[in-house]
Amino acid sequence: MSGGARLAVCATTATFMAACALLPLVDLATWIFQAAFLLVVQAGVGALARRVPLARPLTVAVQAVVTMLLLTLLFANQQAIGGMLPGPDAIRHLGDLLRAGADDVSRFAIPAPLTDGIRLMLVGGVVVIGLAVDALAVTFRSAAPAGLPLLALYSVAAGLSQGATDWLWFLLAAGGYLLLLLAEGRDRLSQWGRVFGGTARSPGGAPGATQSTAGAVAPVRTGRRIGALSLGIALFVPLALPTLDGGLLGPTGVGAGVGSGGGGTISAVNPLVSLQNSLNQPEDREVMSYRTNSKDTQDLYLRIVSLDEFDGTTWRPAKRSIIDVPSPFPNPRGLGADVRRTEIRTNIAAAGWYAQDWLPLPYPATKVDISGRWRYEPVGRTLVGDHNQNTSGKKYGVESLIVQPTAEQLANAPAAPSDLRQEFTRVPPSLPAVVRKTALKVTEGATNDYQRAVKLQDYFAVSGGFTYNTEVRAGSGSAAIARFLKDKEGFCVHFSFSMAAMARTLGIPARVAVGFTPGSPQSDGRMSVGLRDAHAWPELYFEGVGWTRFEPTPNRGTAPDYTRDSTPAGNPTNPAAPSEDASSQPSAGQPSASDNCPAAERKLGGCANTAPAVIGAAGDGGPPFGAIALVVLGAALVVLVPLLPMLWRRRVRALRLGSAGRTDEDAAARTLAAWLEVTDTAWDHGLAPDESLTPRKAAARIVRAGRLEQPAADSVHRVAAAVEQVLYAPRPQPTAGLGDDVRRLRQGLRAGASRSARLRAEFAPRSTVRVAWSFSQWWATLGSRWTARKSALLRRASGQQS
Repeated sequence: MSGGARLAVCATTATFMAACALLPLVDLATWIFQAAFLLVVQAGVGALARRVPLARPLTVAVQAVVTMLLLTLLFANQQAIGGMLPGPDAIRHLGDLLRAGADDVSRFAIPAPLTDGIRLMLVGGVVVIGLAVDALAVTFRSAAPAGLPLLALYSVAAGLSQGATDWLWFLLAAGGYLLLLLAEGRDRLSQWGRVFGGTARSPGGAPGATQSTAGAVAPVRTGRRIGALSLGIALFVPLALPTLDGGLLGPTGVGAGVGSGGGGTISAVNPLVSLQNSLNQPEDREVMSYRTNSKDTQDLYLRIVSLDEFDGTTWRPAKRSIIDVPSPFPNPRGLGADVRRTEIRTNIAAAGWYAQDWLPLPYPATKVDISGRWRYEPVGRTLVGDHNQNTSGKKYGVESLIVQPTAEQLANAPAAPSDLRQEFTRVPPSLPAVVRKTALKVTEGATNDYQRAVKLQDYFAVSGGFTYNTEVRAGSGSAAIARFLKDKEGFCVHFSFSMAAMARTLGIPARVAVGFTPGSPQSDGRMSVGLRDAHAWPELYFEGVGWTRFEPTPNRGTAPDYTRDSTPAGNPTNPAAPSEDASSQPSAGQPSASDNCPAAERKLGGCANTAPAVIGAAGDGGPPFGAIALVVLGAALVVLVPLLPMLWRRRVRALRLGSAGRTDEDAAARTLAAWLEVTDTAWDHGLAPDESLTPRKAAARIVRAGRLEQPAADSVHRVAAAVEQVLYAPRPQPTAGLGDDVRRLRQGLRAGASRSARLRAEFAPRSTVRVAWSFSQWWATLGSRWTARKSALLRRASGQQS
């Protein structure tokens, strides 16, 4: 097996071994066989392209095209042209699959079901990494940088997987990379010739006989030992040092807070990762239970976090400052002294398996008694765990308020402060115009923000013709909101996000809260909150009352009393009517989560629980896949086209200065090619070739014009003498080392040239005009052949007529 073939096999093997780290992420392993098949085909295409030979960039391009055709055949053959060519429909279908895969990743726990979208993400990601590894290690003969895409592939798996066999996947990925490095080292070593490792007694030979084979493998054996030693250090030394927090294979995690003082921030990342994993467990389990002295629990929503930033792609919590937990909490912003309120006490016990970074609390909480490391975010009035602190098995007490404003207080609320309006009425430019247009139409006739809010709630819950359906994919972007307003099907994610976005277009400060509905009463006096009680709802701000809950989702939760007491003038409907039953007890003709949920997804807990999709599914609001592909292709062309002269010149130089061959004819051809490289190198640096000069005079001209130093000058004269041998000697004697002579010439010309001249010679070499000459000659030859063929056809036709 040649060195290039061995490198290709090792590159494919290394990618496959690193891809095995993704196996624990899904419940079926069939995708790995598809990925392996594509990797083998991809490597084979690269081997054929290099054998032709094609230029290196063209080799990578051919591999990419073939890979795209195979992906189309596997995932979009019904939409493709001829079952394989990726037309517009196939590209659109692949984009839809990728968006569906991103949605599935955000909804399902590990191991996730192998949906078509997830399968495309896995197979496509592996073959893209394989293409990068093959290009770096085999096409460009640089195996060390190929470890970067392999590391990226392993890091994705290591960051998501939490299994006890992570060390096995690390060993596989590291072993594949070491195998690739050893193959490259062996290939380079074989190009040096024989390596003598000293003398040794050969079997039956004299003591002084040399064993070149044993010497040749000595560096390879040393490399293996170094690799094994490094791998052992990476595996076991960090595990033996407790101060390193588990080392490379140990558990990792970062707290939400920064430090233990009064500063720090919490970033705008997904705060529901642990909740998302919990909600997607195979069975509907109890998340927490609580006891409260409140006489009525229908408004006792347990709020986890508020999503107050909408960028057109998703809703997320903004980056906020966090502080030490105060006791008691400051007064809720905007809550006036004349608003009726009731103080209650709630004791909550979280399940041991429920590991959530954010602490579920009734809103607005005024005091929390809890042990552990927690920080306070003032704007959302939430508590978040610091340095890996979570809710697992926590028992805590909460003092909170039940705020009971009247409809008159909400209707007469003054305008919100300017800073709050500026932040919480911001909508992205990508929000379709239909959202504001619908909001204006729905709230027509309302005279204040309260009436507009109730009309929006009424539109979604009663009069708008919306259907509660958990089978609709959870999207949070601008496009998803517009699609929801058109199709009128969805669940609480769609209802809450859409109402909040529409309220913002009307100038009403709005955000989305995520948490749990009050749960179900138990015989022992407890309230039990389960996975199916997960919920999202909008909060609108009214000065004098503060952040106020609304309930636009039919059949989930309860509409607040202040939206029942009074409805906007001219609209006698009651938006609370379909929502009076608790979410855990849907009525007989109402669609429930289980009614619209497929059995497979219901088993995974992925339907009624809405929190997993709250911040995921970012792709719903993004540009289509085809547009992204065109932008990427355009950017690649913008970058690649200016580099084509340099790439062509490097390829030609490598071919000219390659091996001298085995026969005298090969050596003579290589000598002439080396001289052509000398003249082109001088041409690139501003010295045009003169065909009328002999090689000796041309060499003297290059030395004089290029002001070459002695080593470079001697190299030019040596190449010229070799050319004269080939051209004029009866029996030419091949000259060794011409490639090194040409390289010394190039270094000498670069040393004597200005910076601009060096850049011109590198990126815009003058000798690339030979491409135009070759094309012109090819075109002229093609024209003459066509003329001759046409004349022959005419003569034949005239002969047949006569």
